[in-house]
Amino acid sequence: MRVSEFDYELPTELIAQHPAPERTASRLLHVEPDGSLRDLVFQDLPGLVDERDTVVLNDTRVIKARLFGRKASGGQVEVFVERIIEPRAALALMRAAHPPKAGTEVWIEEVRATVEGREGELYRVRFSDDVQDVLERHGTVPLPPYITHAAERNDAERYQTVYAARPGAVAAPTAGLHFDAAMLERLRARGARIARLTLHVGFGTFQPVRVDDVEAHRMHRERYLIPDETLQAIAARRVLAVGTTSLRALEAAAATGEMSGETDLFIYPGYEFQVVERLLTNFHLPKSTLLMLVCAFAGKENILRAYRHAIEHRYRFFSYGDAMLIER
Repeated sequence: MRVSEFDYELPTELIAQHPAPERTASRLLHVEPDGSLRDLVFQDLPGLVDERDTVVLNDTRVIKARLFGRKASGGQVEVFVERIIEPRAALALMRAAHPPKAGTEVWIEEVRATVEGREGELYRVRFSDDVQDVLERHGTVPLPPYITHAAERNDAERYQTVYAARPGAVAAPTAGLHFDAAMLERLRARGARIARLTLHVGFGTFQPVRVDDVEAHRMHRERYLIPDETLQAIAARRVLAVGTTSLRALEAAAATGEMSGETDLFIYPGYEFQVVERLLTNFHLPKSTLLMLVCAFAGKENILRAYRHAIEHRYRFFSYGDAMLIER
C-alpha cells in the first residue's frame, strides 16, 4: 500500500485560518455506512445520537509548548516542549542555526534551559524553574504549521476544547473544538452518555509520512489513560469517538488490555476495529496518518469521495475547519 494512494488536491483557500464565530457554527458532513453523503450543520448532531450512544471525549489540555530564547552567543533558538518528564525537565524539539550540543544554555527571558542530551529526535532539557510555570509565563500556543498567522489571544481559548482538563498535549484534539457546554447538554438530553479519556497529542501529529510504503511508517508514542467509569459507559453501547485521538486510545486499550500507558498504534486500511462504531472528526491533510485512519474506518473510496464532495461544496479544512460524522 503506497502513501500516494491517500493524496488529494486541496485549494489553499479552503484551509481554515481562524475558527468559526461560534464553536458550534461549523458544517457537518455525514458519511453513512453505505458511503452516501449528507450535508448538515454541526447543530444537527444531537438529532443523530440517542440513548444507544456513548460519546467519548479526549480531555487533554494543550500546553503553551512553543518557547523562544537565545544562546549566550546571541543565536536564536526555538524550544518546542513535547512532554514534561520532571517538574524542571522536558523533552523538546529545538530549532537553531546549528544543532545544540549537550551543555548548551538557552535563555528564555530570566529562565535558563540547559541541554542535557538527545533522546532520538528530541532533546532532554533542564530548566532553572518549573517547566509548567515557564510555559504559562513565556510560552505560546503551538498552532499547526498550515495556520499562517502567529498565535493570537483568541487562539489561546479557541485552540482548546471547553472540557480540556489534563495538561500535556502539543496539539488540540480538534474534533472537540466544535462543542460548547450547551451542545453537550443537548446530547445528554437525547439520552447519550458522555465519557472521557485522555490522550496527550504529541509532536508526531505534525510530522509528515516520510516513507513510500505505508506499512513501513512508525508512529510516535503518545500517552493515554482510560478511566474505569469510561469503560463502564461504553460497555454494550454504540461508541461515538470524538476525534481520532479518542479512537486510537480506545482501540489501543482493546488491543493490549492496558487502560493506561503509551501507544504507537498505526491504523490504516485493513485494521479490524474492536470498539468504535462512529467517528466525529475534522478533515485531514493529504498523505497523513489521520487520513489513512479514517479510510480504514469507512473505506478508502468512500472517504476520498467524501473529500472530493467537501472540496466541491467548499467545506473548511483542518484544525479550525468543519467536521465529519463517519459511520463505520
